[in-house]
Amino acid sequence: MSDMTETAGPVLAADGTPLKRSLARALRQQKLRALFLIAPLLLFILISFILPVVDMLYRSVQNGIVSKTLPNTVVALADWDATTGELPEEAVYAALAVDLKAAAEQKIHTKVGTRLNYENPGMSSLFRKTGRKAKKFDLETGGPWKETLIDINKGWGEHDNWRTLQTYSPPITSGYFLNAVDMRVGTDGPEMRPEDEQIYMKLLGRTLWMSMAITSCCILLAYPVAWLLANLPARKANLLMILVLLPFWTSLLVRTSAWKILLQQQGVINDILVYIGLVADDSRLVIINNQFGTITAMTHILLPFMILPMYSVMQTINPSYLRAAKSLGATDWTAFWRVYFPQTVPGIGAGSILVFILAIGYYITPALVGGTKGTFISNQIAFHISTSLNWGLASALGAILLAVVLVLYWAYDKIVGIDNVKLG
Repeated sequence: MSDMTETAGPVLAADGTPLKRSLARALRQQKLRALFLIAPLLLFILISFILPVVDMLYRSVQNGIVSKTLPNTVVALADWDATTGELPEEAVYAALAVDLKAAAEQKIHTKVGTRLNYENPGMSSLFRKTGRKAKKFDLETGGPWKETLIDINKGWGEHDNWRTLQTYSPPITSGYFLNAVDMRVGTDGPEMRPEDEQIYMKLLGRTLWMSMAITSCCILLAYPVAWLLANLPARKANLLMILVLLPFWTSLLVRTSAWKILLQQQGVINDILVYIGLVADDSRLVIINNQFGTITAMTHILLPFMILPMYSVMQTINPSYLRAAKSLGATDWTAFWRVYFPQTVPGIGAGSILVFILAIGYYITPALVGGTKGTFISNQIAFHISTSLNWGLASALGAILLAVVLVLYWAYDKIVGIDNVKLG
């Protein structure tokens, strides 16, 4: 029988090709068709999510503007020992004169000053004022450049300015990340900033605990609403669902502005408390421009994102489970806590992740109702992107925030288990 099998050869398909090769080709074509179907979604994720994250991570360490604008100065300054406390030699000043003249003619010298001003205030005006006269430098007969540059601006005779220029001359820097954790590059390496300049770690801690507080408030308020939605008759449940979804049809800015009207000292809530006599008119509650105002407004805004996952899970729970528990002698509380509540945990987990991640990145609502005590670290990121234009520091803060969220997500997966989270 084996001899007959060997002489018969491989099994052939209908077109005469070996069956194994034909099956492999069909499977390959099937995979290609599946890839073409999901290609638009993959391209969208790549362009709208992955590439911006990669660009953010790159900007957080990018520092090429100094070495590209002042190439001769960077090379000449590489051998200078900043620990001696002495100014660089004449050759370094001569190289700086060459670079400043070329940069001033291209009108890019102010960009270097702006970059270094993030690390050492005053560098921006130093480059701007020197650049005005740099176009007239006579590089062939001019000099000595050390005296000339110091005469133009005394800043070129200050040791700290040269140390800053040398420290941030490499194309890759850790300075943005150090600033993001309230540190800086000192003469002996990284060092903590003065206590009155340490703001970012305090903001990060405030952001985390306030986001957790908002998530906790949403759980407490959303649970009974979701339970009603899941257990009311369909007609009443649909009406209540419309009320839950109504905030989605209202502008975020309008909802936040409404809370400003409600919470201010001359607002609706204080007026009611004064009218019923709970609060004296001269001692109205301060419930805006602080953490309480931010937590209140954001809880209202994010509450639907907690209700909907809970409701979708509660709707799948068979009511016969509770009846069976009660028939076996369980009280209402025991039946709820030991039978009903464990089945709703996946919905609580899904809503908590959704609300917490949304809360940690909010900046519009904290900016409007949080004042100076209720803002998040995302407000500082928005400030550096749109106002100070320090995109490197904004990217470093964003990268740290992303890392914190990933760590918390990992911890949540280890403790609760992401497989136990579901939306219904």
